[in-house]
Amino acid sequence: MAAPTLTTVYGFPITNSMVVAAVMAGLIILAAQLATRNLALVPGPAQNFFESIIENLSGVLEGVLGWDLLKKTFWFFASIFIFIFACNLQALMPGVGTIGYGTGSSWYNLEHVTAPWLRGAHADANMTLALALSFFMMWIYWAVKFNGPVGVLKHIFIPNAKLSRGIFFLVLPFFLFVGLIEIVSIMVRPVSLTFRLFGNIYGGEAIIDQIKHTAPNLVVKTGILLPVYAYELLVALVQALVFTLLTAVFTALMCRHEGHDGHHEEEDGKGH
Repeated sequence: MAAPTLTTVYGFPITNSMVVAAVMAGLIILAAQLATRNLALVPGPAQNFFESIIENLSGVLEGVLGWDLLKKTFWFFASIFIFIFACNLQALMPGVGTIGYGTGSSWYNLEHVTAPWLRGAHADANMTLALALSFFMMWIYWAVKFNGPVGVLKHIFIPNAKLSRGIFFLVLPFFLFVGLIEIVSIMVRPVSLTFRLFGNIYGGEAIIDQIKHTAPNLVVKTGILLPVYAYELLVALVQALVFTLLTAVFTALMCRHEGHDGHHEEEDGKGH
């Protein structure tokens, strides 16, 4: 289902998912600014909350990216994880999908909401595609930055193993063929990232909406949606983590150089 257009600005449609994404981004920036405005050695609750997120996420990503690559790319992966998780949580808030324009006897007694003002941002495939394409552009930039244009081509088409000249030319056609398959795989990655996140979030939203409309009295009397919401909370975290880890893995496969990853461990050893 396409995201309803709430208004247009100079002919450009503004959908409810775009509004939600913009509001959530603004709230995240505001919260981060307030939490880090007065940094202290003994952090307060807000600073401690953000520091715990950053510390745990960096620990997970360092194992994928290595310390050298993590320092240069963590800003992106941390931002995308926090944004996706926050938007996924927003999709479960009361009023999402139930307040807006619709059909009924009056504005406060709608039988069916046809154009909700709020919607889960990632229940719109356009939003998840925008995230996937943003990563893909950064991936191209990092690939060229850390490897150079020639290095990127070598990484895709040329075997890394040390081979004699005769063996190299013998296996080269096979590696060229594998390189073409790798290019197809790289081009498909934004599509898989888009529909993995969209499918999980939209599927959860559709299940909750279907239960509400099928048995509204049962929902009120038994609280049958509580375990569904609990499960969707887990999905919100897992899908944010999956998207972040997959993009980190794709980056590491192209940009990580094993020879430089011991620097952080050496620094830690000197510190101790």
